[in-house]
Amino acid sequence: MAEAARKKGQPRFVCPNCKKNLEFRRNVSFVDAPGHEILMATMLSGAFLMNGACLLIAADEVCPQPQTREHLAALNIAGIENIIIIQNKIDAVSKEQAYENYNQIKAFVKDSIAENAPIIPVSAIFNVNIGLIVRAFEEIIPSPKIREDEEFQFLIARSFDINRPGTEISKLRGGVIGGSVLKGKIKVGEEIEIRPGLRAKNDFIPIITEIVSISQGNSLLEKANPGGLIGLGTKLDPALTRGDSLIGHLVGKPNTLPEIVSQVELKVNLLERVIGSEMQIRVQQLKHNEKLLLVVGTEKTAGIVIKILKNSYILNLSPPICPPENSIFAISRIINRRYRLIGYGRLFNPNQ
Repeated sequence: MAEAARKKGQPRFVCPNCKKNLEFRRNVSFVDAPGHEILMATMLSGAFLMNGACLLIAADEVCPQPQTREHLAALNIAGIENIIIIQNKIDAVSKEQAYENYNQIKAFVKDSIAENAPIIPVSAIFNVNIGLIVRAFEEIIPSPKIREDEEFQFLIARSFDINRPGTEISKLRGGVIGGSVLKGKIKVGEEIEIRPGLRAKNDFIPIITEIVSISQGNSLLEKANPGGLIGLGTKLDPALTRGDSLIGHLVGKPNTLPEIVSQVELKVNLLERVIGSEMQIRVQQLKHNEKLLLVVGTEKTAGIVIKILKNSYILNLSPPICPPENSIFAISRIINRRYRLIGYGRLFNPNQ
């Protein structure tokens, strides 16, 4: 914003208002959450990565639209309380229509987790009120506090090979894994373990490798803390990371990660209605031997209900997973030949 307001010949990194030098405060990463039901499940299961949310609503459409209703439902489920509502496209409507849309938004979020969220009218195309959004980030979505005593955990959201075709073997660079630090910290040169790892017949072998670089955008870092999306350069054979093949795996210091599980007991919370369906379909209870799609963090796995208990369900998973602590399991079932989001679950704790 300061760069956009800077006139030719004036120094960079100076506030256009008070003329003082700018100071770095924080780096913010954004995760887009489209309305497709599978992507909604990914957003829901990965919600514990997020410190807050922006609910984007167009002023030239009736509120709520179906996807807006689904996004608010997901925020309620995930318990994300730091919310900013952005009323965009105010340039496309009259003042009276903007006020009418504002009242629709207020009615829509009443009695929800976003009831007290600020509503900021903006015009992205004319750069109106963008500064207010930046201020809201600072005031409403603070940076997470870092606990130095926690064991490092990193959830992989991408993995890829950065070598161009035809690169000489002696010049090959190791595979890169991208994602977010859940807790703890990691430094360049430290050893890491990746689970579940490589499949070997009916078992998985965790992968051990070393961090050779840490990047955030175009910046190289010496260490990484929770918050934001980063890339970790490793000594892995790039064939192991090609084509997002390690998505959903969990990274930590050797011998500190949770166990790999092929069976889970979940306390399940079903939604009232199916998300992603054109029709208003009421969600039915889970059935014995029913095949479900579970999204945990950034990993997808099939789950078959093998036992229905009084307060929980036991499911077999294929493939096995290594879920982070306090994971949300987004649950989808086949409805009208497609997987639809119907609820979520957490690992069952008989003491809660």
